[in-house]
Amino acid sequence: MHRQLAERELTQYGPKRGKSVGAKRRSATVNLGESPLTWLHSRGHLDDRLLDAGERLRADYERAQLGASITMSWDPVRIKGRGNDAGLSPGERQIAAKARFDGAIAEAGSGLSDILWRVVCAGEGLPDAEKALAWPSRSGKLVLKLALDRVANFYRIS
Repeated sequence: MHRQLAERELTQYGPKRGKSVGAKRRSATVNLGESPLTWLHSRGHLDDRLLDAGERLRADYERAQLGASITMSWDPVRIKGRGNDAGLSPGERQIAAKARFDGAIAEAGSGLSDILWRVVCAGEGLPDAEKALAWPSRSGKLVLKLALDRVANFYRIS
């Protein structure tokens, strides 16, 4: 896989695109070729709204700790809550993230949630997801865009 590195400001929702104004903030170097969503976005197949929706869904998936546990449980770094989860305990934040994730998947609908989970949460590429779902070649991008549009509506991303 080709590495495409970029400097991004870190926010509570993940890396921020664009220039930061004002004082120096925390930042990280990210590989834009790592995620199938950023790969699609960097080539102009997804707009900013759909990328943001996918990143919010992935963040809720990870915060809810819905992925398979292979070895021992490594506790994430604890950060004081901000935004919607302010004042919640770590367990309550996890429950809130799971509720948001379930709501976003329900908003996408049963026919579109499969491609969302495979590409956004599991990190599968579109060709692999299309094969696994027995879909025609190059149909996944259109279906993924429809699903991300519904997720963006759920998260109220304008």
